Amino acid sequence: MKNSDKSIVILSGGMDSVTTLAYANNKGFKNYCITFNYGQKSYSEINSAKYYANYYDCLDHKIFEINFDLFTESSLISKNINVPSENFTDKIPNTYVPLRNIIFLSIACSWAESLSIKNIFLGVNSIDYSGYPDCRPEFIQKFTDMLSVGTKSGSQNNNFNIHTPLIDLSKIDIIRLGKSLNVDYYNSVSCYQANEKGEACGKCESCLFRKNAFKELGIQDETKYF
Repeated sequence: MKNSDKSIVILSGGMDSVTTLAYANNKGFKNYCITFNYGQKSYSEINSAKYYANYYDCLDHKIFEINFDLFTESSLISKNINVPSENFTDKIPNTYVPLRNIIFLSIACSWAESLSIKNIFLGVNSIDYSGYPDCRPEFIQKFTDMLSVGTKSGSQNNNFNIHTPLIDLSKIDIIRLGKSLNVDYYNSVSCYQANEKGEACGKCESCLFRKNAFKELGIQDETKYF
């Protein structure tokens, strides 16, 4: 197997990352998956990631631990800050985790370079998202530019390819894509505050994006709620 046929997939266990893994698999890549435990309240998404990494026969699946004391001002992590369930605004919400995708991509690319792999898949989305600055196409382009000058691979004109197949898709289109790839979303966890069973609150912004997309498509909502 050539390294050009391999990829690193950043797999959270949510709908978008699971769809991205299915997409990479369908494109013929043999995938290594990496999941991050950064102290998120929804720890059950890590169990979801384990399930899908196994389901799609990933070559390896690493759970990378990050010291979550770095992220005390995010409601995804801090027990003292509530995840919003109403009054959503156009401003960057308190669910924002500082530099999350910069950190995730940096670690994933480090692993990739050690394996001589240049393809990275990330399920970021700039349409139905919460205004996170590190989910936009311009961020991905600038990060790729940085890799071209800041890595051994890049300096040897063998730069990384960061694949973001969902970046211009609505949540409806993401589900359509997933269904065309026969993705079963039942075990995926998108909720910002899912319980230990992976059951969703149905009220946070992530849940509402997901719930409304299933409703608009007129198909059964494959989500477990508490």
